[in-house]
Amino acid sequence: MNFIEIKNIDLPELEIYQSFRENAFRSDGSFVADSPKVVNLLLEQNIKVKSILATQSYYDQYHSLLQDKQIPLCYIATKEEMQRIIGHKLHHNVMMHGIRPTETALNKLDTHIIMLDEISSSDNIGAIARSAAALGVQSYLVPKQGPHPYARRALRVSMGYISKLKFHCYDTIQETIQILKTMGYHIFAAEINENSIPLSQVTIPEKWVLIMGHEQLGISNEILALCDEVITIEMEDGIKSFNVGIAASILMYRLQHP
Repeated sequence: MNFIEIKNIDLPELEIYQSFRENAFRSDGSFVADSPKVVNLLLEQNIKVKSILATQSYYDQYHSLLQDKQIPLCYIATKEEMQRIIGHKLHHNVMMHGIRPTETALNKLDTHIIMLDEISSSDNIGAIARSAAALGVQSYLVPKQGPHPYARRALRVSMGYISKLKFHCYDTIQETIQILKTMGYHIFAAEINENSIPLSQVTIPEKWVLIMGHEQLGISNEILALCDEVITIEMEDGIKSFNVGIAASILMYRLQHP
């Protein structure tokens, strides 16, 4: 490892750590992750690393994890210097600049898939990824026009567990649903309408895709018409819906345990 003690916080090489725009690094496949839990999990998954910015205490504590990794640049800074570099207070002592893994082709995804339609919150992207990893739903379909699963906030909320999932960013949901159906997937849509089947009564096929809709708008009738079944979670009278991340977790658990 090439250790570089920071003498000048204005080095051009450190500029990557100053950007907090969710889509700032999409063009070159880069991402920035932060906190020991997230960074260490990504390192265990053999994510390609371009650099690490951390305190000496981080390098000392996790020496055994780092020593066999191919990390070109390891910047050493005090926590105060790290805060000056990124421009705000830190609650951790490490950041990592890495390259997103290659997307998985549709025909290489697993038999159980969680698919998102127009989710707008990076927090929800991350929360659903974390639940999917925990429940063994190992394939994740997200729209290209939405937050990326390796966006900084999504990574943090997922606790890095997105790295355990295959992911694919699709162009149009209608075309993708049709392709998945030709591949033998049964398409479930999570929505509340007059045709919704209560979750406890759902018959679960071998291959399935679960589609979760927009946080406020849900899933459009046009998309629902393409799905094989609309399913809903039974709730008490007067309660309209769950948070999309919580709903996805409940639905995935049921579909994983027929």
